[in-house]
Amino acid sequence: MRVFRKLLILIVALAVLAAAGAGLWLWQGLQTLKQPVALDEPVLFSVEQGTSFGRLAQKLSDDGLVSDPLWLKLYGRLNPEQTRIKAGDYELQPGMTPLAMLDTMVQGKVKLWSVQFIEGWTFSDMRTALANSGQLRKETTDWTDEQVMEAVGAEGQHPEGWFFPDTYMFSGSETDLDILKRAYNRMTAVLEEEWENREEGLPYSSPYEALIMASIVERETGVAYERQQVAGVFVRRLQKGMRLQTDPTVIYGMGDSYDGRIRTRDLRAYTPYNTYRIDGLPPTPIALPGRDSVHAALHPDDGDALYFVARGDGSHTFSRTLAEHQKAVREFQLNRREDYRSFPAPDAGADDNEEN
Repeated sequence: MRVFRKLLILIVALAVLAAAGAGLWLWQGLQTLKQPVALDEPVLFSVEQGTSFGRLAQKLSDDGLVSDPLWLKLYGRLNPEQTRIKAGDYELQPGMTPLAMLDTMVQGKVKLWSVQFIEGWTFSDMRTALANSGQLRKETTDWTDEQVMEAVGAEGQHPEGWFFPDTYMFSGSETDLDILKRAYNRMTAVLEEEWENREEGLPYSSPYEALIMASIVERETGVAYERQQVAGVFVRRLQKGMRLQTDPTVIYGMGDSYDGRIRTRDLRAYTPYNTYRIDGLPPTPIALPGRDSVHAALHPDDGDALYFVARGDGSHTFSRTLAEHQKAVREFQLNRREDYRSFPAPDAGADDNEEN
């Protein structure tokens, strides 16, 4: 009997030791998941749609991001809520632990890239930016403008001006069409909101005409406080039956023939966009207007200026009479200084506008 008791005690002791050893082994293994992974620089890690947790653990091991997939699989058994990983591209940073990486995938904190559309750009500029975005999946590269407009829900519309200039973030699963839809929907929402809150008595028959005006304002000045003044000049010209006579519309109508200068023959040549030759607004916008320009077109300054001319430092001088305007032209245009420019930020796609 005493031998049996000793044997039982020995078995229990061995079992306890084995359990303790197994527990220690498990604890040490799981602790490896809390140790920072040796990364010298960020790594892009992709999780495909439908990837199982076990397959993820193996891929992390194959890529040297966990020492043994067993520990991650055991962790998943103990914490099933941490196995609900989401597909996408993840940027794994130096200093992250395997558990931190896993948490990033469970929360779906995918890597985001950005593409920027600048105020004053044309639709062509915008499509070039999309085509040059290396991380963005391309769907519309070979599409016509008409196909793009149909895909965003604006079949038959001219594309110019209908896409809101902004910085758009995107994940690896998104396409250029996704960005185009977001930009189009944003512009329609902004235009609708601004139109609903417009000033009374404006010479526009539709929100689209306000969008055309906003695009002209956008191209005429990069100085924020001048936008409503510029819009005021153009609105008063329309109300008085005067032609807009604005160079950015001439430039747009010249297309690829524009070489950086507007000559007298260009002002005399007829195009649907030459506001020295046509009455009223051009048929479409000429650029992507930002919200401030849309707001200015619908809330113009109520002064009495009918003319303005670029001073050469990015701002303009506004004049009430033609005589005042001609004096300003002689001062700022005929004797230009070497660093003359019409816009404060010429690298943002602005052109040199001569006079109005």
